Amino acid sequence: MRLAGGSATLRQYLRAGLIDELHLVQVPLFMGQGERIFEDLGGVESLYTCVEFIPSQAVSHLRIVKKSG
Repeated sequence: MRLAGGSATLRQYLRAGLIDELHLVQVPLFMGQGERIFEDLGGVESLYTCVEFIPSQAVSHLRIVKKSG
């Protein structure tokens, strides 16, 4: 299943434990701008790890997966 939506939608699914893997596309912004996906999740973010990071000057691709066990 694929999920499309903004940060609020993604946070709802993360809190519910319904995300096994994420492919995030991060675009550089000025400090303090943009939305924080892993904010106010009550520790859920510790269940995930970044397994792939592909940076460039224009965009970075991150693959984040749920830790097993």
